[in-house]
Amino acid sequence: MKRRISTIDGLRGFSLLGILIANMLIFQYGIFGKDSPEHFQLSSPDTVAYVWTKIFVEGSFLPIFMFLFGYSLIKLKEKLERNQLKVKRHLVRRFLLFFAFGLFHSIFIWEGDILGAYSLIGFLMLLFINRKKKTLLVWAIVLFVLTSLMGFGEIEQTEKDIQLMESYILEETEAYSSDRYADAFAFRQSGELPFDLPEFFYVLMLVLTPLLIAPLTLLGMYAAKRNWFTNPKQERKWYIRGAMGFGITGLLLKSSHYIIHDPSWTEGAYSIGAIFLALGYIFGFAILYTKEAGKFLSSFEKVGQLSLTNYLTQSIICTVIFYGYGLGLFAKMGVFLGILLAFVIFVLQIVFSQLYLKCFRTGPFEKIMRIGSYFSLKGQVKQKRRKKESAA
Repeated sequence: MKRRISTIDGLRGFSLLGILIANMLIFQYGIFGKDSPEHFQLSSPDTVAYVWTKIFVEGSFLPIFMFLFGYSLIKLKEKLERNQLKVKRHLVRRFLLFFAFGLFHSIFIWEGDILGAYSLIGFLMLLFINRKKKTLLVWAIVLFVLTSLMGFGEIEQTEKDIQLMESYILEETEAYSSDRYADAFAFRQSGELPFDLPEFFYVLMLVLTPLLIAPLTLLGMYAAKRNWFTNPKQERKWYIRGAMGFGITGLLLKSSHYIIHDPSWTEGAYSIGAIFLALGYIFGFAILYTKEAGKFLSSFEKVGQLSLTNYLTQSIICTVIFYGYGLGLFAKMGVFLGILLAFVIFVLQIVFSQLYLKCFRTGPFEKIMRIGSYFSLKGQVKQKRRKKESAA
């Protein structure tokens, strides 16, 4: 049990590093500007770093987080059941807290929030929480196939679309380069988007978002019910096969986006490749637990134990560095130096996590989640004891 938890915590810390590297593009160039590097005249080293990030990182670490979310969901359910507590009641409170954190994060700190998606997918997963292993796997595969098919096909940009995007990126750069926090806040709340689409489309996207990220969450739930990662040494051969098969396939599919210039095919291939590469990373990282890796793995585990705190801290640090009301480096540092900065921040988070966990058992934001989920000021599960056990 201890080893299984260590593997999951380590994976969570590893995924936080990848998410930070990917988010560096958004922190520096904006949530839409990151996909339009031509507007920022990148240098040759930055162009190489940009393509590297797109192939090896972007889109392949958030799925790991979703896989771990599903895995932890089942383990939390089992824990609540052992203590004879109402499972769905506790989970609903937990998802509402995720939504509250995500809302606060996206409004006051940064628009690239993923906690809101956590809450949406959590509520959807309540439909699957008591399903059998096979059912979870079938639904994961079916939804993966359906959502992947949505990525194929070319959407031609009109001259108006191009002008809207250019205007949006210009306004975004101006707002986030301003030395007034109010300007960045106002831009986030403006609701302006670089698309000329009917209102129902945005409602449709809100409905579809949980379905798009559901496959990895369902797979994580399946993995938890199958007790994956509980016996790393015995499972080593499966880790190697998964890392090689999914990893290589994922890299080839994602790379095709930059080799074959055919958007009608490569956009869908890139999305599928991102998921495959995420699975490759999961199995590849798990291989490390088949041997003693000491402090190296422990460092990732400590960060993973404070995942919510470290995730929110990353947003605060990076917005202060890049936005005008901080150091004002928006669109100025460059992709390559941004990657190096991500590693520096992550190392600092390793040091912080290690020092913090020597004094406290739970991170500050994790503590709030536990208090709200369990309705306990101590943030602990309230154990219900039967009369027989009390009498004994």
